[in-house]
Amino acid sequence: MVRCPRHMNAFEFAVVAGLRAAQLQRGCTPRVDRSEKHAITAQQEVAQRKVQREGAEATPSGPRS
Repeated sequence: MVRCPRHMNAFEFAVVAGLRAAQLQRGCTPRVDRSEKHAITAQQEVAQRKVQREGAEATPSGPRS
């Protein structure tokens, strides 16, 4: 099991890793050393910031009017 990185919450980590595992299952090239399981490889990629959700650098600007 890979620990959730400090830069994201556990829910976001699980969602991003799940989406990446699906990509790996479809044949995408892994960005870290391949594990036997796609889910572990995906978790390692997210933990090492090799992949992240789109727009992750953006900060919320508050309520919109």
